[in-house]
Amino acid sequence: MTNPEEIQEIIENARLGKESAFKKLLNTYWSDVYRFQFAKTNNEDEAEDITIKTFAKAFDKIDLYSDNYHFKTWLISISKNIFIDSIRGKKNETLSLTKENSEAFEISDSEPSPEDKIIIEQNLAELLSYIKLLKPGHQEIINLRYFQELSYKEIAAAMNEPMSSVKVKLLRAKKILSTIIHSKR
Repeated sequence: MTNPEEIQEIIENARLGKESAFKKLLNTYWSDVYRFQFAKTNNEDEAEDITIKTFAKAFDKIDLYSDNYHFKTWLISISKNIFIDSIRGKKNETLSLTKENSEAFEISDSEPSPEDKIIIEQNLAELLSYIKLLKPGHQEIINLRYFQELSYKEIAAAMNEPMSSVKVKLLRAKKILSTIIHSKR
């Protein structure tokens, strides 16, 4: 484990945008945040997704971090808030009770309407045009994760890189893509 002075130096380097600093922070605290989320969700995929979102948000807001708190505590509080938001955001499901046997049936309309399909197709075309503005390496990692739906482990194998590098590169690619999208709107 790294001592507090080293962590502060790494945080300062991250504030300067050094990718190696982000990678060190991710490697140092990944297990702590993941374990926290896994204990909450009891689902490996959901815990990993929330952990990634935690680091993405923390890295985007690194300038807001105050060294009055331990960095791990700050990350866990971000992670907790993302978890709470994910619970609130889950689709509400309608229950129907039949009079005959009072059983509850889940009624869920997950099929998009024709109008929704058109909007999705238009948004996808627009998104693809934005992705084409990224550097080839960022395009590749976005494609592997979101269009081919590969796991981080599969991406690491395909790119012949450590999983921590894949996670950092994906975070950076998403941040750059977000910046491009916001600048074009």
